Amino acid sequence: MRVALMVTCLNDAMFPDAGKAVVTLLRRLGVDVEFPAAQTCCGQPMVNTGYLDEAVPVVRTFVRAFEGYDAIVTPSGSCAGSARHQHSIVARRSGDEGLVAAVAEISPRVRELSEFLVDDLGVDDVGASFPHSVTYHPTCHSLRMLNVGDRPERLLRAVRGLRLLDLPLAEECCGFGGTFALKNADTSVAMGADKARHVRESGAEVLVAGDSSCLMHIGGLLTRQRAGVRVMHLAEVLASTEGVTHGGAR
Repeated sequence: MRVALMVTCLNDAMFPDAGKAVVTLLRRLGVDVEFPAAQTCCGQPMVNTGYLDEAVPVVRTFVRAFEGYDAIVTPSGSCAGSARHQHSIVARRSGDEGLVAAVAEISPRVRELSEFLVDDLGVDDVGASFPHSVTYHPTCHSLRMLNVGDRPERLLRAVRGLRLLDLPLAEECCGFGGTFALKNADTSVAMGADKARHVRESGAEVLVAGDSSCLMHIGGLLTRQRAGVRVMHLAEVLASTEGVTHGGAR
């Protein structure tokens, strides 16, 4: 199986450890993951703000970068949702039947990380160790667009030493929403403050999610509140072997 990492713009520019964690994790599971250097933005910011024509060349670049791969794994429910659902809209608008066909072939191969691990590789236990209390925020696109369900929680429950705590009103949006946070800043901050309060109420040391964008938003609020809660991407926790010696003992 040829597997590519779709790292996403945000991770590439601001949170590279999430992308590195995906590579570490997949290699530990015996997957030889490649990084196509030609990849750029998935086009979601343009589509979400109505610039569909401007998104056409971005989708063309995506198709060229990832053609030939059996699976395209990304640590982002948001970007996976864009590739799986929005690219076909952009391709049809272009009027290019070749692009429509290419997107129809490639888009279904885009897999959010927890989907790839649980469904494609068939594993819940990835051999991770992370001796901390954790609460999980299910991001909107992974929850509502991709329907990843309980896959992330199943992966977290199998991590050695990890104590998974319930997040009150977990399914509520954190308020980030990409350009929504820019255009509706006051509403975004109010929603994020509610989410941060629920994180504090969980009693967890660490907030985990599958999208760096949501973690950036909630994490910024938690930092301003001096909550003492750190945020980590799901990939970073699953790649962790904290507390494990080189001999495998804990």
